[in-house]
Amino acid sequence: MSQLQHNLVVLISGNGSNLQALIDACLSSALPNTRITHVISNRKAAYGLERAAKASIPTSYHNLVPFKRKHPQTEEGTAAARTEYDASLADLILKLEPQPSVIVCAGWMHILTPDFLNPIAAAGIKVINLHPALPGEFAGAGAIERAWEAGRKEGLKRTGVMIHEVIAEVDAGEAIVTKEVELRDGESLDDLENRIHEVEHGLIVEGTRITLEKIKK
Repeated sequence: MSQLQHNLVVLISGNGSNLQALIDACLSSALPNTRITHVISNRKAAYGLERAAKASIPTSYHNLVPFKRKHPQTEEGTAAARTEYDASLADLILKLEPQPSVIVCAGWMHILTPDFLNPIAAAGIKVINLHPALPGEFAGAGAIERAWEAGRKEGLKRTGVMIHEVIAEVDAGEAIVTKEVELRDGESLDDLENRIHEVEHGLIVEGTRITLEKIKK
């Protein structure tokens, strides 16, 4: 009996090194019977799109700017643009064939709202995210830098990385897997970032595997 094929959609905004970790894992026993069927970027110049192309994975570029242009440049206008963008992103994914089992946010720099999350949840698709901090710490952007600063100024001894379920509150969904990263005295921000990225590459694969196993059960 052939095993069920798992399909992933990966959302990216940049270099795509975590996407690469997933691409490599799908070709090994780390993520068995799993393939990435689509990569979506909200930035045109994201190098991750080239990584996907090299692996023959279809891609889409889906940016907020055209939605913003349709609305006045006010707080309300921006909110309306985000609502439309998120609904459109959900629609794009729901029209994909085959449908994904899991959406993995791998360095996706856009906060997903209920306008995206609700239709995706209704379709039974899990959404998980990589965040370079531990649960309840340094939510939102600049997490690595903020932890590094806290190490220098407040004596914080460790930060970490987590893969968590995505809910409307930023970086607050239930953690699937976490790993602590020691903060070292006198270490540069660049060196800390490099160490954290190395941890991310392993953890994003592990978090995806755990999520797929839960779905299988």
